Amino acid sequence: MLSGNELETLAAFVLYLSIMVIIGFLYYRKTCSVSDYILGGRGLNRYVTALSAEASDMSGWLLIGLPGLAYLSGMSAIWVALGLIIGTFLNWKFIAKRLRVYTKNANDSLTLPEFLKNRFEDKSDIIGAISALFILVFFLIYTSAQFVASGKLFNTVFGIDYRTALLMGSLIVVLYTFTGGFKAVCLTDFIQGSLMFFALLIVPIAALSMLGGPENAISGIQQINPALLNPFLDTDGSPLTVIAIVSMLAWGLGYFGQPHILVRFMAIRKAGEIKEARKVAMIWVIISLFAAVAIGIIGRVFLSTPLVGADSETVFMVMTGQVFFTFLAGIIYCGILAAIMSTASSQLLVSASAVSQDLYKNYLKSDASDRQLIWISRFSVLLVAILAIILALDPNSFVFNIVSYAWAGFGAAFGPIVIMALFWKRTNLPGALAGIIVGGITVLIWKQFEFFGLYEIIPGFFLSLAAIYIVSIYTKPPSESITKVFDDTEKELMKSEN
Repeated sequence: MLSGNELETLAAFVLYLSIMVIIGFLYYRKTCSVSDYILGGRGLNRYVTALSAEASDMSGWLLIGLPGLAYLSGMSAIWVALGLIIGTFLNWKFIAKRLRVYTKNANDSLTLPEFLKNRFEDKSDIIGAISALFILVFFLIYTSAQFVASGKLFNTVFGIDYRTALLMGSLIVVLYTFTGGFKAVCLTDFIQGSLMFFALLIVPIAALSMLGGPENAISGIQQINPALLNPFLDTDGSPLTVIAIVSMLAWGLGYFGQPHILVRFMAIRKAGEIKEARKVAMIWVIISLFAAVAIGIIGRVFLSTPLVGADSETVFMVMTGQVFFTFLAGIIYCGILAAIMSTASSQLLVSASAVSQDLYKNYLKSDASDRQLIWISRFSVLLVAILAIILALDPNSFVFNIVSYAWAGFGAAFGPIVIMALFWKRTNLPGALAGIIVGGITVLIWKQFEFFGLYEIIPGFFLSLAAIYIVSIYTKPPSESITKVFDDTEKELMKSEN
């Protein structure tokens, strides 16, 4: 039996979730083509694009994983935030507009694998199949992290059994992704991004006020462990190694290969709106990341009962429950759920597009109708979600660790080839295949051995770059028709800058 306070909190959840599901069903009737379902007909405005990209990017990791890391390691977590800020800027600055124009020119590509297929005129579509397989593998891992986060949320807030909580959160995400498709996901991402921003700001500000101000908070942390306030020190007081700092900064490399972020660039209404969208995205990212780190550090002195192990990732939830009450606390908790839902839905959608467009249509039924492909996509959402739930059943999983693995996989498998395909005309199909395979496999192997304590994205990313360059140089150059599309894209980009 729920108490009066818990009922008010539940009412906030019900109101929020109802709105998300209604949006999904509204767009169910507006989804007429596979382009609508997967890419929203390339009709997103700059503000929806900006907040949708960042909300789907940051996920439950921003409100659970990163605060948990900061709670355990203190200011050293700032290196991850800095790496992500730099990566976000570079992705918007150099990749977004070029990808939007090139995917349109390359036979109006709807997905990242389809773009690579069209970019290199791969008639066999082997690159689409390999890309789709890596997408499915790493998105299974990534989506499971979001479901772990949802399980921790409902378990912490309502005391519900973790596995029951896991199923509840997963069901909502699947429901509106299954029905509404890309536009529904992006609109809910916009709402969820706004809610996440509000939650990240109000909780640390309120907690600092209750502690008596920043000075009292800093003094309290110094009494617990002064090393928590020094970004160059480990928690035991020893200096952070160069490898540790570089590994945390290297999170920024992952941005160039994240399909659920890149697809937002492809979907914006006009390439000319990228610049304005970038400004909005950067303001959101900088403030949100620093706020997330602040929550974890402030939590060390604010919470009277220490959080141990995987429970450290509940710091934001526990603080919210102690700072706010009933309905308002429920709204803040919805910010956490928003972060989880925005990314999980995007990942499910990209996974579904990999199955329907890059596997089913290309290898099983090339003449499939839009209606058939939409339903294949929808049932793919269900299949991927079920597998991700199975992976998420362990309540002791760390969201941060799961996300870092999947992030590295995408960053190394696709980041280098996205960069080279967009900027180097000499890149060819064998080079692209080599880069994707080398990057993805390097991450899978390196993670098992964790050589030198170096984050697996670093060797994966740079070995992939090397493979693309070496194989492209020593194999047949791309055809004239391929280089013509490249040159036409360059001219269009140059003209838009003038």
